[in-house]
Amino acid sequence: MKSYDRAEIQGMTIKILHLADIHLGSLAHGKINPVTGINSRLEDFTRSLSLCIDRAVSEPADLVLFAGDAFPDAVPPPYVQQVFAQQFRRLADAGIPTVLLIGNHDQHSQGLGGASLVIYRSLGVPGFIVGDTIATYTIPTRGGKVQVITVPWLTRSALLTRQETQGLSVAAVGELLLEKLTIVLEAEIRRLDPDLPAILLGHMMIDTATYGAERFLAAGKGFTIPLSLVARSEFDYVALGHVHRHQVLCQEPLVVYPGSIERVDFGEEEEEKGYCWVEITQKRVKFSFCPLPARQFRTITVDLTTSEQPLEDLLKTIGAQDIRDCIVRLRYQIRPEQLCQVEQHLIHQALAPAHTYRIMPAVQETSSRVSLPELTPDQVLDPLAALQHYLEKRSDLQPLQADLLSAARHLLEPPQGQLSFLEQQSSLLL
Repeated sequence: MKSYDRAEIQGMTIKILHLADIHLGSLAHGKINPVTGINSRLEDFTRSLSLCIDRAVSEPADLVLFAGDAFPDAVPPPYVQQVFAQQFRRLADAGIPTVLLIGNHDQHSQGLGGASLVIYRSLGVPGFIVGDTIATYTIPTRGGKVQVITVPWLTRSALLTRQETQGLSVAAVGELLLEKLTIVLEAEIRRLDPDLPAILLGHMMIDTATYGAERFLAAGKGFTIPLSLVARSEFDYVALGHVHRHQVLCQEPLVVYPGSIERVDFGEEEEEKGYCWVEITQKRVKFSFCPLPARQFRTITVDLTTSEQPLEDLLKTIGAQDIRDCIVRLRYQIRPEQLCQVEQHLIHQALAPAHTYRIMPAVQETSSRVSLPELTPDQVLDPLAALQHYLEKRSDLQPLQADLLSAARHLLEPPQGQLSFLEQQSSLLL
Protein backbone atom coordinates (compact mmCIF):
# COMPACT_ATOMS: atom_id res chain seq x y z
CA MET A 1 0.00 0.00 0.00
CA LYS A 2 1.44 3.35 -1.01
CA SER A 3 1.28 6.40 1.27
CA TYR A 4 0.34 9.95 0.33
CA ASP A 5 2.29 13.09 1.15
CA ARG A 6 -0.02 15.97 0.29
CA ALA A 7 -1.23 17.89 3.31
CA GLU A 8 -4.91 17.83 2.27
CA ILE A 9 -4.84 14.02 2.17
CA GLN A 10 -3.53 13.58 5.71
CA GLY A 11 -6.06 11.73 7.87
CA MET A 12 -8.43 10.97 5.00
CA THR A 13 -10.64 7.88 4.99
CA ILE A 14 -12.56 6.93 1.88
CA LYS A 15 -15.32 4.36 2.39
CA ILE A 16 -16.24 2.29 -0.63
CA LEU A 17 -18.99 -0.27 -1.23
CA HIS A 18 -18.00 -2.74 -3.95
CA LEU A 19 -20.65 -5.06 -5.39
CA ALA A 20 -21.07 -6.97 -8.63
CA ASP A 21 -23.19 -9.41 -10.61
CA ILE A 22 -26.64 -8.35 -9.44
CA HIS A 23 -28.42 -10.23 -12.27
CA LEU A 24 -31.71 -8.61 -11.35
CA GLY A 25 -34.49 -10.38 -13.24
CA SER A 26 -33.12 -13.92 -13.03
CA LEU A 27 -36.46 -15.61 -12.43
CA ALA A 28 -35.50 -19.30 -12.60
CA HIS A 29 -36.61 -21.43 -9.63
CA GLY A 30 -39.16 -18.80 -8.58
CA LYS A 31 -42.93 -18.68 -8.15
CA ILE A 32 -45.52 -15.94 -8.12
CA ASN A 33 -46.07 -14.36 -4.73
CA PRO A 34 -49.88 -14.37 -4.37
CA VAL A 35 -49.76 -11.26 -2.19
CA THR A 36 -47.64 -9.05 -4.47
CA GLY A 37 -48.11 -10.77 -7.83
CA ILE A 38 -44.33 -10.61 -8.30
CA ASN A 39 -41.99 -13.49 -9.05
CA SER A 40 -40.39 -14.54 -5.76
CA ARG A 41 -36.90 -14.61 -7.25
CA LEU A 42 -37.19 -11.00 -8.34
CA GLU A 43 -38.11 -10.24 -4.74
CA ASP A 44 -35.05 -12.19 -3.53
CA PHE A 45 -32.64 -10.29 -5.76
CA THR A 46 -34.31 -6.97 -4.90
CA ARG A 47 -33.98 -7.69 -1.18
CA SER A 48 -30.26 -8.42 -1.47
CA LEU A 49 -29.66 -5.33 -3.60
CA SER A 50 -31.66 -3.22 -1.14
CA LEU A 51 -29.47 -4.42 1.74
CA CYS A 52 -26.36 -3.31 -0.17
CA ILE A 53 -27.83 0.13 -0.82
CA ASP A 54 -29.01 0.35 2.81
CA ARG A 55 -25.40 -0.06 3.98
CA ALA A 56 -24.12 2.55 1.53
CA VAL A 57 -26.72 5.13 2.57
CA SER A 58 -26.64 4.52 6.33
CA GLU A 59 -22.84 4.35 6.78
CA PRO A 60 -22.57 6.40 4.56
CA ALA A 61 -20.27 5.24 1.76
CA ASP A 62 -18.16 7.84 -0.03
CA LEU A 63 -18.24 5.86 -3.27
CA VAL A 64 -20.14 2.87 -4.69
CA LEU A 65 -18.46 0.69 -7.31
CA PHE A 66 -20.67 -1.69 -9.27
CA ALA A 67 -18.49 -4.10 -11.25
CA GLY A 68 -20.95 -5.17 -13.93
CA ASP A 69 -23.82 -7.50 -14.90
CA ALA A 70 -26.87 -5.62 -13.68
CA PHE A 71 -29.35 -7.89 -15.49
CA PRO A 72 -29.36 -11.32 -17.17
CA ASP A 73 -29.23 -9.61 -20.60
CA ALA A 74 -28.97 -6.20 -22.25
CA VAL A 75 -32.72 -5.66 -22.67
CA PRO A 76 -34.42 -6.35 -19.32
CA PRO A 77 -38.21 -5.85 -19.00
CA PRO A 78 -39.29 -2.34 -17.94
CA TYR A 79 -40.51 -3.49 -14.51
CA VAL A 80 -37.06 -4.99 -13.78
CA GLN A 81 -35.33 -1.80 -14.93
CA GLN A 82 -37.64 0.14 -12.64
CA VAL A 83 -36.61 -1.92 -9.59
CA PHE A 84 -32.92 -1.35 -10.38
CA ALA A 85 -33.47 2.39 -10.89
CA GLN A 86 -35.44 2.73 -7.65
CA GLN A 87 -32.59 1.25 -5.63
CA PHE A 88 -29.74 3.15 -7.29
CA ARG A 89 -31.73 6.39 -7.22
CA ARG A 90 -31.30 6.22 -3.43
CA LEU A 91 -27.55 6.69 -3.95
CA ALA A 92 -28.11 9.75 -6.13
CA ASP A 93 -30.51 11.19 -3.53
CA ALA A 94 -27.88 10.64 -0.82
CA GLY A 95 -25.20 12.34 -2.92
CA ILE A 96 -23.03 9.20 -3.15
CA PRO A 97 -20.94 9.01 -6.36
CA THR A 98 -21.50 5.72 -8.19
CA VAL A 99 -19.70 3.98 -11.05
CA LEU A 100 -21.77 1.52 -13.10
CA LEU A 101 -19.46 -0.77 -15.08
CA ILE A 102 -20.61 -2.64 -18.17
CA GLY A 103 -20.44 -6.44 -17.86
CA ASN A 104 -20.87 -9.11 -20.51
CA HIS A 105 -24.58 -9.53 -19.70
CA ASP A 106 -25.10 -5.78 -20.04
CA GLN A 107 -23.97 -5.79 -23.66
CA HIS A 108 -25.79 -6.63 -26.85
CA SER A 109 -25.01 -10.07 -28.27
CA GLN A 110 -22.64 -8.39 -30.75
CA GLY A 111 -20.64 -7.05 -27.80
CA LEU A 112 -21.28 -3.39 -28.68
CA GLY A 113 -22.37 -0.96 -25.98
CA GLY A 114 -24.04 -1.33 -22.61
CA ALA A 115 -27.69 -1.12 -23.59
CA SER A 116 -29.05 -1.75 -20.11
CA LEU A 117 -27.02 0.93 -18.31
CA VAL A 118 -26.16 3.73 -20.75
CA ILE A 119 -29.53 5.33 -20.02
CA TYR A 120 -28.01 6.62 -16.76
CA ARG A 121 -25.51 8.63 -18.79
CA SER A 122 -28.25 9.88 -21.12
CA LEU A 123 -30.38 10.99 -18.20
CA GLY A 124 -27.44 12.75 -16.59
CA VAL A 125 -28.03 11.24 -13.15
CA PRO A 126 -25.93 13.37 -10.75
CA GLY A 127 -22.79 11.60 -9.56
CA PHE A 128 -23.28 8.56 -11.81
CA ILE A 129 -20.57 7.36 -14.19
CA VAL A 130 -21.21 4.61 -16.75
CA GLY A 131 -18.01 2.69 -17.50
CA ASP A 132 -18.38 1.30 -21.01
CA THR A 133 -14.83 2.10 -22.18
CA ILE A 134 -11.33 1.94 -20.75
CA ALA A 135 -11.01 5.35 -19.13
CA THR A 136 -9.82 7.10 -15.97
CA TYR A 137 -12.10 9.21 -13.78
CA THR A 138 -11.07 11.44 -10.89
CA ILE A 139 -14.06 11.39 -8.56
CA PRO A 140 -14.54 13.86 -5.70
CA THR A 141 -16.02 12.23 -2.60
CA ARG A 142 -16.70 13.26 0.98
CA GLY A 143 -13.49 11.50 2.02
CA GLY A 144 -11.33 12.95 -0.74
CA LYS A 145 -10.61 12.47 -4.43
CA VAL A 146 -10.32 8.96 -5.88
CA GLN A 147 -9.05 7.86 -9.27
CA VAL A 148 -10.95 4.99 -10.92
CA ILE A 149 -9.85 3.24 -14.11
CA THR A 150 -12.81 1.43 -15.69
CA VAL A 151 -12.26 -1.72 -17.74
CA PRO A 152 -15.62 -3.07 -18.97
CA TRP A 153 -16.09 -6.54 -20.42
CA LEU A 154 -13.90 -6.59 -23.51
CA THR A 155 -14.38 -8.54 -26.72
CA ARG A 156 -12.11 -8.67 -29.72
CA SER A 157 -14.23 -6.01 -31.46
CA ALA A 158 -13.48 -3.56 -28.63
CA LEU A 159 -9.72 -3.60 -29.22
CA LEU A 160 -9.13 -5.09 -32.66
CA THR A 161 -10.33 -4.49 -36.19
CA ARG A 162 -11.48 -7.26 -38.49
CA GLN A 163 -8.39 -6.76 -40.65
CA GLU A 164 -6.09 -7.31 -37.65
CA THR A 165 -7.66 -10.66 -36.80
CA GLN A 166 -8.19 -12.00 -40.30
CA GLY A 167 -6.52 -15.37 -40.76
CA LEU A 168 -5.32 -15.63 -37.13
CA SER A 169 -5.92 -18.62 -34.88
CA VAL A 170 -7.91 -18.24 -31.67
CA ALA A 171 -4.68 -18.40 -29.64
CA ALA A 172 -3.05 -15.74 -31.80
CA VAL A 173 -6.07 -13.46 -31.46
CA GLY A 174 -5.94 -13.89 -27.67
CA GLU A 175 -2.28 -12.89 -27.60
CA LEU A 176 -2.96 -9.86 -29.76
CA LEU A 177 -5.85 -8.82 -27.51
CA LEU A 178 -3.64 -8.97 -24.43
CA GLU A 179 -0.95 -6.93 -26.19
CA LYS A 180 -3.48 -4.23 -27.07
CA LEU A 181 -5.03 -4.23 -23.58
CA THR A 182 -1.59 -3.99 -21.96
CA ILE A 183 -0.71 -0.94 -24.05
CA VAL A 184 -4.05 0.81 -23.39
CA LEU A 185 -4.04 0.04 -19.67
CA GLU A 186 -0.41 1.13 -19.29
CA ALA A 187 -1.28 4.47 -20.86
CA GLU A 188 -4.07 4.99 -18.30
CA ILE A 189 -1.80 4.00 -15.39
CA ARG A 190 0.89 6.50 -16.44
CA ARG A 191 -1.70 9.30 -16.29
CA LEU A 192 -2.54 8.56 -12.65
CA ASP A 193 -1.74 11.09 -9.97
CA PRO A 194 0.57 9.21 -7.54
CA ASP A 195 -0.67 11.38 -4.66
CA LEU A 196 -4.29 10.24 -5.01
CA PRO A 197 -5.78 6.79 -4.30
CA ALA A 198 -6.23 4.71 -7.44
CA ILE A 199 -8.66 1.87 -8.08
CA LEU A 200 -9.05 -0.44 -11.04
CA LEU A 201 -12.69 -1.40 -11.64
CA GLY A 202 -12.93 -4.31 -14.08
CA HIS A 203 -15.37 -6.92 -15.33
CA MET A 204 -13.04 -9.69 -16.44
CA MET A 205 -11.90 -13.28 -16.14
CA ILE A 206 -8.60 -13.47 -14.23
CA ASP A 207 -6.52 -16.57 -14.90
CA THR A 208 -6.01 -17.47 -11.22
CA ALA A 209 -9.68 -17.17 -10.24
CA THR A 210 -11.91 -20.12 -9.37
CA TYR A 211 -14.61 -20.08 -12.02
CA GLY A 212 -18.15 -21.40 -12.04
CA ALA A 213 -20.73 -21.19 -14.81
CA GLU A 214 -19.34 -17.78 -15.87
CA ARG A 215 -16.64 -19.45 -17.98
CA PHE A 216 -19.25 -21.24 -20.10
CA LEU A 217 -21.75 -18.37 -20.22
CA ALA A 218 -19.07 -16.13 -21.70
CA ALA A 219 -17.48 -18.77 -23.97
CA GLY A 220 -16.26 -17.26 -27.21
CA LYS A 221 -17.09 -13.69 -26.15
CA GLY A 222 -14.14 -12.70 -24.00
CA PHE A 223 -10.65 -13.68 -22.99
CA THR A 224 -8.74 -14.52 -19.82
CA ILE A 225 -6.49 -11.87 -18.34
CA PRO A 226 -3.35 -12.69 -16.31
CA LEU A 227 -3.38 -11.51 -12.69
CA SER A 228 -0.06 -9.73 -13.22
CA LEU A 229 -1.74 -7.30 -15.60
CA VAL A 230 -4.01 -5.86 -12.88
CA ALA A 231 -2.08 -6.54 -9.64
CA ARG A 232 -0.02 -3.39 -10.02
CA SER A 233 1.59 -1.35 -7.25
CA GLU A 234 -0.01 1.79 -8.67
CA PHE A 235 -3.42 0.54 -7.48
CA ASP A 236 -4.68 0.68 -3.93
CA TYR A 237 -7.55 -1.70 -4.69
CA VAL A 238 -8.69 -3.75 -7.68
CA ALA A 239 -12.48 -4.17 -7.72
CA LEU A 240 -13.56 -7.00 -10.00
CA GLY A 241 -16.79 -8.46 -11.30
CA HIS A 242 -17.90 -11.42 -13.46
CA VAL A 243 -16.94 -14.41 -11.27
CA HIS A 244 -19.83 -15.27 -8.94
CA ARG A 245 -17.70 -16.81 -6.17
CA HIS A 246 -16.23 -14.34 -3.68
CA GLN A 247 -12.44 -14.58 -3.61
CA VAL A 248 -9.33 -12.54 -2.92
CA LEU A 249 -6.72 -13.11 -5.62
CA CYS A 250 -3.95 -10.90 -4.26
CA GLN A 251 -3.15 -9.04 -1.04
CA GLU A 252 -0.75 -6.37 -2.34
CA PRO A 253 -2.69 -4.73 -3.81
CA LEU A 254 -6.01 -6.26 -2.84
CA VAL A 255 -7.57 -7.86 -5.94
CA VAL A 256 -11.10 -8.93 -5.06
CA TYR A 257 -14.19 -10.51 -6.57
CA PRO A 258 -17.16 -9.82 -4.25
CA GLY A 259 -19.16 -12.50 -6.06
CA SER A 260 -22.84 -12.23 -6.95
CA ILE A 261 -25.39 -10.95 -4.44
CA GLU A 262 -27.74 -13.93 -4.90
CA ARG A 263 -27.39 -17.55 -5.96
CA VAL A 264 -28.28 -17.91 -9.62
CA ASP A 265 -28.33 -21.71 -9.94
CA PHE A 266 -27.34 -24.95 -8.18
CA GLY A 267 -23.73 -24.48 -9.29
CA GLU A 268 -23.55 -21.78 -6.59
CA GLU A 269 -25.21 -23.89 -3.90
CA GLU A 270 -22.22 -23.83 -1.54
CA GLU A 271 -21.13 -20.25 -2.22
CA GLU A 272 -21.62 -17.45 0.30
CA LYS A 273 -23.08 -14.31 -1.25
CA GLY A 274 -22.41 -10.69 -0.32
CA TYR A 275 -20.57 -7.47 -1.08
CA CYS A 276 -17.29 -5.83 -0.06
CA TRP A 277 -16.70 -2.86 2.22
CA VAL A 278 -13.39 -1.07 1.65
CA GLU A 279 -11.78 1.78 3.59
CA ILE A 280 -8.75 3.51 2.12
CA THR A 281 -6.71 5.58 4.56
CA GLN A 282 -3.37 7.33 4.24
CA LYS A 283 -1.26 4.21 4.73
CA ARG A 284 -3.48 1.16 4.39
CA VAL A 285 -6.54 -0.44 2.85
CA LYS A 286 -9.05 -2.08 5.16
CA PHE A 287 -11.26 -4.69 3.50
CA SER A 288 -14.15 -6.87 4.69
CA PHE A 289 -16.60 -9.22 3.01
CA CYS A 290 -20.21 -8.66 4.13
CA PRO A 291 -22.48 -11.73 3.71
CA LEU A 292 -26.07 -11.36 2.51
CA PRO A 293 -29.02 -13.62 3.49
CA ALA A 294 -29.34 -15.10 0.00
CA ARG A 295 -31.91 -17.79 -0.74
CA GLN A 296 -30.51 -21.25 0.01
CA PHE A 297 -30.24 -23.94 -2.67
CA ARG A 298 -30.32 -27.54 -1.47
CA THR A 299 -29.61 -30.77 -3.39
CA ILE A 300 -30.86 -34.06 -1.93
CA THR A 301 -29.33 -37.18 -3.46
CA VAL A 302 -30.22 -40.75 -2.50
CA ASP A 303 -29.62 -44.19 -4.03
CA LEU A 304 -32.65 -46.45 -3.53
CA THR A 305 -31.58 -49.30 -5.81
CA THR A 306 -30.65 -51.57 -2.88
CA SER A 307 -33.49 -50.45 -0.61
CA GLU A 308 -36.23 -52.88 0.44
CA GLN A 309 -38.49 -49.95 1.39
CA PRO A 310 -37.65 -47.25 -1.18
CA LEU A 311 -40.52 -44.89 -0.30
CA GLU A 312 -39.81 -44.97 3.43
CA ASP A 313 -36.09 -44.46 2.89
CA LEU A 314 -36.72 -41.60 0.46
CA LEU A 315 -39.09 -39.80 2.83
CA LYS A 316 -36.66 -40.32 5.70
CA THR A 317 -33.84 -38.74 3.68
CA ILE A 318 -35.99 -35.73 2.81
CA GLY A 319 -37.11 -35.33 6.41
CA ALA A 320 -33.51 -35.22 7.63
CA GLN A 321 -32.83 -32.09 5.53
CA ASP A 322 -33.70 -28.51 6.48
CA ILE A 323 -35.51 -27.49 3.31
CA ARG A 324 -37.86 -24.79 4.61
CA ASP A 325 -37.88 -21.86 2.15
CA CYS A 326 -35.04 -23.45 0.17
CA ILE A 327 -34.88 -24.09 -3.57
CA VAL A 328 -34.59 -27.87 -3.68
CA ARG A 329 -33.76 -30.50 -6.25
CA LEU A 330 -34.35 -34.13 -5.32
CA ARG A 331 -32.27 -36.71 -7.15
CA TYR A 332 -32.86 -40.39 -6.51
CA GLN A 333 -31.83 -43.59 -8.24
CA ILE A 334 -34.34 -46.41 -8.41
CA ARG A 335 -34.88 -49.74 -10.15
CA PRO A 336 -37.80 -50.16 -12.58
CA GLU A 337 -39.54 -52.73 -10.39
CA GLN A 338 -39.42 -50.32 -7.42
CA LEU A 339 -41.34 -47.55 -9.18
CA CYS A 340 -44.73 -48.89 -8.16
CA GLN A 341 -43.70 -48.61 -4.49
CA VAL A 342 -43.01 -44.88 -4.67
CA GLU A 343 -46.13 -42.77 -4.20
CA GLN A 344 -45.51 -39.40 -5.80
CA HIS A 345 -48.09 -37.48 -3.77
CA LEU A 346 -46.23 -38.38 -0.57
CA ILE A 347 -42.97 -37.06 -2.03
CA HIS A 348 -44.70 -33.80 -2.93
CA GLN A 349 -46.05 -33.54 0.62
CA ALA A 350 -42.56 -34.06 2.07
CA LEU A 351 -41.14 -31.34 -0.18
CA ALA A 352 -43.95 -28.86 0.49
CA PRO A 353 -41.94 -26.76 3.02
CA ALA A 354 -39.44 -25.86 0.27
CA HIS A 355 -39.72 -22.58 -1.58
CA THR A 356 -39.74 -24.44 -4.89
CA TYR A 357 -38.54 -27.93 -5.77
CA ARG A 358 -37.80 -30.24 -8.66
CA ILE A 359 -37.97 -34.04 -8.55
CA MET A 360 -35.39 -35.80 -10.72
CA PRO A 361 -35.69 -39.63 -10.59
CA ALA A 362 -33.14 -41.75 -12.44
CA VAL A 363 -34.37 -45.23 -13.32
CA GLN A 364 -31.42 -47.61 -13.24
CA GLU A 365 -31.58 -50.52 -15.65
CA THR A 366 -30.55 -53.61 -13.69
CA SER A 367 -30.09 -56.02 -16.58
CA SER A 368 -27.01 -55.84 -18.74
CA ARG A 369 -27.32 -55.18 -22.43
CA VAL A 370 -27.71 -58.39 -24.40
CA SER A 371 -25.37 -58.86 -27.33
CA LEU A 372 -25.65 -61.35 -30.17
CA PRO A 373 -23.27 -64.31 -30.23
CA GLU A 374 -20.17 -64.02 -32.37
CA LEU A 375 -20.85 -65.28 -35.91
CA THR A 376 -18.58 -66.16 -38.78
CA PRO A 377 -19.22 -64.46 -42.17
CA ASP A 378 -21.02 -67.54 -43.52
CA GLN A 379 -23.31 -67.93 -40.50
CA VAL A 380 -26.81 -66.48 -40.34
CA LEU A 381 -28.91 -66.13 -37.17
CA ASP A 382 -32.62 -66.39 -38.02
CA PRO A 383 -35.10 -64.15 -36.10
CA LEU A 384 -36.41 -66.92 -33.83
CA ALA A 385 -32.91 -68.01 -32.84
CA ALA A 386 -31.97 -64.38 -32.14
CA LEU A 387 -35.06 -63.93 -29.97
CA GLN A 388 -34.38 -67.14 -28.07
CA HIS A 389 -30.79 -66.06 -27.44
CA TYR A 390 -32.04 -62.70 -26.14
CA LEU A 391 -34.62 -64.30 -23.82
CA GLU A 392 -32.06 -66.72 -22.40
CA LYS A 393 -29.98 -63.72 -21.28
CA ARG A 394 -32.95 -61.97 -19.66
CA SER A 395 -33.73 -63.68 -16.38
CA ASP A 396 -36.57 -61.25 -15.71
CA LEU A 397 -38.34 -62.48 -18.87
CA GLN A 398 -37.95 -66.21 -18.20
CA PRO A 399 -41.62 -66.70 -17.15
CA LEU A 400 -42.74 -65.21 -20.48
CA GLN A 401 -40.22 -67.01 -22.67
CA ALA A 402 -42.55 -69.74 -23.97
CA ASP A 403 -45.38 -67.31 -24.77
CA LEU A 404 -43.07 -64.85 -26.50
CA LEU A 405 -41.50 -67.56 -28.66
CA SER A 406 -44.95 -68.92 -29.54
CA ALA A 407 -46.20 -65.51 -30.58
CA ALA A 408 -43.06 -64.95 -32.66
CA ARG A 409 -43.54 -68.28 -34.45
CA HIS A 410 -47.14 -67.31 -35.22
CA LEU A 411 -45.93 -64.08 -36.81
CA LEU A 412 -43.07 -65.63 -38.73
CA GLU A 413 -44.53 -69.10 -39.52
CA PRO A 414 -48.33 -68.78 -39.99
CA PRO A 415 -50.55 -71.82 -40.76
CA GLN A 416 -50.32 -73.23 -44.26
CA GLY A 417 -51.99 -71.05 -46.87
CA GLN A 418 -51.67 -67.79 -44.87
CA LEU A 419 -49.13 -65.05 -45.37
CA SER A 420 -46.80 -64.24 -42.50
CA PHE A 421 -46.97 -60.84 -40.87
CA LEU A 422 -43.78 -59.74 -42.63
CA GLU A 423 -45.08 -60.98 -45.98
CA GLN A 424 -48.32 -59.07 -45.44
CA GLN A 425 -46.42 -55.86 -44.79
CA SER A 426 -44.24 -56.42 -47.85
CA SER A 427 -47.29 -56.94 -50.06
CA LEU A 428 -48.79 -53.67 -48.83
CA LEU A 429 -45.65 -51.80 -49.75
CA LEU A 430 -45.68 -53.32 -53.22
